Amino acid sequence: MKLSTKQKQYLKGLAHSLKPVVQLGGNGLTEGVIAEIDSALSHHELIKVKVPTDDREAKALIMDAIIRETQAVKLQVIGHVLVMFRRSDDRKIQIPKA
Repeated sequence: MKLSTKQKQYLKGLAHSLKPVVQLGGNGLTEGVIAEIDSALSHHELIKVKVPTDDREAKALIMDAIIRETQAVKLQVIGHVLVMFRRSDDRKIQIPKA
């Protein structure tokens, strides 16, 4: 899914007040965590995921893997928090036209 800059800005504004839905633990990125993120995306469409690691390269690799596995759109990374969006069948969030 491709989003225009205007659409991404709109979604970032909606995500501002959200709390992270999923937080990676000591085991890192497991199949269970991916399943939980996938479920949260299906339910909410727009979520935040917290990746608490001090290693920048590891954090980037984990976030890229999350985006790849869930087929979502990465909107923004703020510190340890990844903001992501994936359209669900219900289309809960109305995105402005491009």
